[in-house]
Amino acid sequence: MSDKILVIGSSGQIGTELVQNLRDIYGIDNVVASDVKVTEQAKEGPFEVIDVMNAQGLLEIVKRHKINQIYLLAALLSATAEKMPKFGWDLNMQGLFNVLDLAKEKIIQKIYWPSSIAVFGPNTPSINTPQFTIMEPSTVYGISKQAGERWCEYYYNKYGVDVRSLRYPGLIGWKSAPGGGTTDYAVHIFHEALKSGSYECFLSENTTLPMMYMPDAIKATIGIMHADSQKVKIRSSYNLSGFSFSPKEIALEIKKHIPNFSISYKPDSRQQIADSWPKSIDSSEAGKDWGWKPEYDLTGMTNDMLKNLKK
Repeated sequence: MSDKILVIGSSGQIGTELVQNLRDIYGIDNVVASDVKVTEQAKEGPFEVIDVMNAQGLLEIVKRHKINQIYLLAALLSATAEKMPKFGWDLNMQGLFNVLDLAKEKIIQKIYWPSSIAVFGPNTPSINTPQFTIMEPSTVYGISKQAGERWCEYYYNKYGVDVRSLRYPGLIGWKSAPGGGTTDYAVHIFHEALKSGSYECFLSENTTLPMMYMPDAIKATIGIMHADSQKVKIRSSYNLSGFSFSPKEIALEIKKHIPNFSISYKPDSRQQIADSWPKSIDSSEAGKDWGWKPEYDLTGMTNDMLKNLKK
């Protein structure tokens, strides 16, 4: 049976690039993009409008396209969910249940669901945060992701659902706009550096956070889904890391390319969220189990971001 894939929340920062990569692997017609409204992706291949909270509507689309794998990316991110806590919780949890239940009923075979470093909290060891550690998230997004991890593991243990997950750090890419997260500054800074030569950062200069360049995030996402089922030993979510830096450090890296670039700092409500997150992540379990290894560091990413954005 050939793989037919549905990407839910396909127009976001991850989905935009993931859909392109999956279509390169499986063919355009075998990857259905979907979002809550029609987007540019509708011109590029199969596209459906889906509200992931509508279980019946989701089921109809899965059956119509004979879907057997779902990548569930639809979520309200950290900063946005703080403004709408109840909706953030409902969307993030109900969407996950609707997809897990499709696999429980053997309608689909495999699920990818992303978690986040937001599952950690102020009491988590912040340097080289281990895979298994204290998790006391202090944001709606983090609470929903931690609960989601537990449910994924439960559905795997109880019903044999093949669900796979990664805890993304901050993600940086040039192909789409960021979606309301606390690490968004690391994307905006490149756009502003090229546009105006200056940037006002909403985090303080020495706020170090774990980050990852989008090509590595996509590589890891497809990598865990292609891994042999026996090798995926952790069914809650794997720690994932690329490199860590602060706004001050990325600004210095950009100055190597744009010498007159200047940065100022005006921390807002997102500072408190960032302060509760790890500074660096230990992703050795992912390396050990299914061979994860990042390609990009801060220098390589900065070169590539500026080169592509200038185009």
